[in-house]
Amino acid sequence: MAYQDSDFDRRVQRLTRTHHKLSRGHATYMRPDGLLVAAPAGRRRSRLSLQAIVLFVAAFFLFKAVLIVAVGGVTYDARVDRLAQGNLAEGIGAWAMQSDPLSERLAHEMKRLLP
Repeated sequence: MAYQDSDFDRRVQRLTRTHHKLSRGHATYMRPDGLLVAAPAGRRRSRLSLQAIVLFVAAFFLFKAVLIVAVGGVTYDARVDRLAQGNLAEGIGAWAMQSDPLSERLAHEMKRLLP
């Protein structure tokens, strides 16, 4: 009898925890067998994929290359150096925007392709 009581108590505790989680928000979905199930909406998986990260990084390097082509390499470096003299946020921005071999190579190819 004691075993049945402890088993019952564990089930009640599990149901109480689930109920508490569901009370903070839930999402319902249909299982493959057609049963509708409510799941806590607590943790959500990031929808940021590796492909999105790679695309963002590629676009960032392409953006830097376009800026280098638009204002010229020397002027671009002078503006980044002036940006580095600013506050912490501007310094971080200057670090991210500094010329690198990939951006310079992309800028060189753009200059060659554009009339």
